[in-house]
Amino acid sequence: MKKNIIIIGARGYKYNYGGWETFVTNLVKNYQDVDTKFYIPHLTHDKTEDLKVYEEDGVFSPRIYVKEHGFVTMFSFMIKAVRYFKKYLKEHDLENTILYILGCRVGPFFLFWKYFFHRHGVKIVINPDGLEWTRDKWSWWIKKCFKISERTMIKASDYCVCDSKAIQKYIDNKYYKYHTPTSFIAYGADFNDVRDEKESLDLMKKYHIKVNNYYLIVGRFIPENNYEVIIKEFMKTDIKKDLVIICNLEENAFYQRLKDNTGFLNDQRIKFIGPVYDKSQLATFRNLAYAYIHGHSAGGTNPSLLEALSCTKINILFDVDYNKEVGLDSCFYFNKDEDNLKKVLEKVDKLSKNECLEYERMAKKRIKDDYTWQLVVLKYQELFEKILGIKS
Repeated sequence: MKKNIIIIGARGYKYNYGGWETFVTNLVKNYQDVDTKFYIPHLTHDKTEDLKVYEEDGVFSPRIYVKEHGFVTMFSFMIKAVRYFKKYLKEHDLENTILYILGCRVGPFFLFWKYFFHRHGVKIVINPDGLEWTRDKWSWWIKKCFKISERTMIKASDYCVCDSKAIQKYIDNKYYKYHTPTSFIAYGADFNDVRDEKESLDLMKKYHIKVNNYYLIVGRFIPENNYEVIIKEFMKTDIKKDLVIICNLEENAFYQRLKDNTGFLNDQRIKFIGPVYDKSQLATFRNLAYAYIHGHSAGGTNPSLLEALSCTKINILFDVDYNKEVGLDSCFYFNKDEDNLKKVLEKVDKLSKNECLEYERMAKKRIKDDYTWQLVVLKYQELFEKILGIKS
């Protein structure tokens, strides 16, 4: 029986960008049903590419042109992608079809569009991702728009998939009156091996750091990732190791505030090295670190956290439900209280070799037991068949 899965919200299939793009690539790669066809629109900023259709690995991938315009870019892209598939469904008689929307950006419009998709027998599934309206980087009115969009998207959907149990609990409690069924299916992770020894040592030499002699942060340069707390607390310690920070560093108002409030420029241990997009290099940084510090305080299951657990020995996480449900007892936790992280860092820095190996073993077991892409995709396959009323 032929099945059709339309996915809107990633920038494209095999698009080397971020979490949603990694998700759709791994979903297609690990999906074990030759009778399922995927439709994944691809964002392009090249106007000559608009509406050209490419197929790779059997994925139907129309190019949709959107002018680069910051925050509005993805919103415009998703609107145009929905319109494209509305037209496509009018022209093609697709059966057993699911429209899977990643994120809640187009919520208000979907209250109207859902009737069209239902008339064509399409089931609407939403993944709300994290709670976007909680992020400090957004202005008041953008946060308000996100909250409205979240509510209307849940209301318009036939099913909701959450990649965090904490998010699922929030959706069930907040929007119980809409009776939208929910399921928890985690994000996935791969086990990443270190490059060969020479390449690894060359990378360490390039950034003036030593193997197993640095703490690592990887994440977007935004306030809710708790850079200020981490840097302040690290600077209080007498730890001899470096603090290596991989992020899209921007000398904006947040950077100025961070510089003024911490004085990190005077601490030679703290090294901002900018963004690293090469996945092999990033895996090497993770593998060769002494410990990883995860300050993310907003959102659901974070891909960078899963990647860290898959290959970093020690992991120190900000104490929120989203992080604790992933790390369990394989990680250390910190909060914003004065000296809290300082004490955690000093404890971690004195761990024996055997203790480090045991935490590494437990972290990798968390990934192996619950977060491999094979497990994640199998759950998606079972859910999609359930929603379509197809018995395995």
